[in-house]
Amino acid sequence: MTPVDQLPAWKALETHRDQMKNRHLRALCTDDPGRADRWRTRVGHLEVDYTKHRATEDTFHHLFALAEQTDVPAQIARLFAGARINTTEQRAVLHMALRGDAHSVFRVDGEDVMPQIMATRARMRQACETLRAGAWLGAAGEPVTDVVNIGIGGSDLGPFMACEALQPYLTDTPRVHFVSNIDGAQISRVLAPLDPRRTLFIVNSKSFGTLETKANADTAKHWLQQSGLPLDAVMSRHFLAVSANQAALSAFGIPEEHRFPIWDWVGGRYSLWSATGLAIAIAIGMDGFESMLAGARLMDEHFRHAPMIDNLPLRLGLLGVWYADFLGAASQAVLPYDDRLRSLPSYLQQADMESNGKRVTRDGQAVTWATGPIVWGAPGTNGQHAFFQLMHQGTHLIPADFIGCIRPHHPHTRHHRALIANMLAQSEALMHGRTEAETRAALAARGLDESRIDALTPHNVFPGNQPSTTILLDALTPEALGSLIALYEHRIFTQGAIWGINSFDQWGVELGKIMAQTVIGELESGQIGASHDPWSAALLTTCLAPTD
Repeated sequence: MTPVDQLPAWKALETHRDQMKNRHLRALCTDDPGRADRWRTRVGHLEVDYTKHRATEDTFHHLFALAEQTDVPAQIARLFAGARINTTEQRAVLHMALRGDAHSVFRVDGEDVMPQIMATRARMRQACETLRAGAWLGAAGEPVTDVVNIGIGGSDLGPFMACEALQPYLTDTPRVHFVSNIDGAQISRVLAPLDPRRTLFIVNSKSFGTLETKANADTAKHWLQQSGLPLDAVMSRHFLAVSANQAALSAFGIPEEHRFPIWDWVGGRYSLWSATGLAIAIAIGMDGFESMLAGARLMDEHFRHAPMIDNLPLRLGLLGVWYADFLGAASQAVLPYDDRLRSLPSYLQQADMESNGKRVTRDGQAVTWATGPIVWGAPGTNGQHAFFQLMHQGTHLIPADFIGCIRPHHPHTRHHRALIANMLAQSEALMHGRTEAETRAALAARGLDESRIDALTPHNVFPGNQPSTTILLDALTPEALGSLIALYEHRIFTQGAIWGINSFDQWGVELGKIMAQTVIGELESGQIGASHDPWSAALLTTCLAPTD
């Protein structure tokens, strides 16, 4: 495989970058006013404006050539065909099938996987409707009023984010809670107000071997038994599970009829569309969950079939490559101007950084180009009072995604106008900036004398030239949320395809977990092994020391 940085299109982009070096976003938009219409795409309930980018039609011409030379269209086709594109684990990557409907056909090794998906979805509906009707009785004969999802990573971040985002669609009962961290403070806080006789746990772990999930599941079982409920009744009335490890579920004691499958072609960070999303379905109803699937399916079809020039996830992925590899941007800001999306940056951290945080290509060669960005962010307008100073006047190039909803789900119109106004103003200010002449004029208008203007001008100049995408949702509905998440999934895929990396394994999370098992044994025994460096051994000694 030819390294991507040796391809003709890559070389052309390097030349083009040098030609673009002194061109400011303000001038790019002024010189090409028509881009406001051309660089704007609607898919379903999402409208995406990528006008404010340090790019021209020539930039996209070279980026499209790069996509062709890295076989991105063919890689998209292989993705949807169920090819084993996760090469290190020899797995297909087919989370799109989880969003399919009765007319969809997705095959792995020649077998249509849709029948088993639809059967699992029917079982999810039955469980959801029983719980939401108050007909699921605990071991003491009382209706379940609270459901606790126990999982971590993809088994937590996606369901948690979606339940927060879709809060207006939640019902009073059952209430849905989440436990992920090994820190006992979290499960203690979640369980403290709950009644064990009315609480159901969903143990959510593809492998059922994750330390955090196993420890929290054991604690949940012990908490239920402490209430006086018999173990057999606890396991038959107070636990559901989502896992691929049937043997481990049997050992834990969860009855077969309370287990939901997840398949090896579903990666954890892409699993909220499966039974991993059972907590979402319980919270908003199965109809709402299926609307979320439909929104994602709409984006899937767009990504799969839209020509390159009109393909929204592909265009956004290409811009990410442009910034990371040619303009030196190390990070990507995600700025949701809707408080219900406050956990979206955390969710996308895993989706992007676990996928594309790789340093070797699919064939094991070290990359000589930048790969995945650092993804971070916070909801507006909170972020404006935290890190926007660095974005406006710092020394880093930070592409940003501004995400807003045109229609809110609350009656506070004045608040919403101010929120949207801030979002639009911030993206414009980051793009436009303020020149020295404009700054001096603004300070003079405040009545300042010339010496004071001279002193303050350097501190009040804004370079601008910071690029951003604006993503507008008609409203934050389940369908719109599904499309939004799928948009990011496919953008991440596009970037990984161009970089030539495997976006669907995550070996980097393993080493620390393996070493932690050794340290746990040492902390339990009080004996420090000889395998540690002196500095780590000193820290272990401190942790073993008795405290008052």
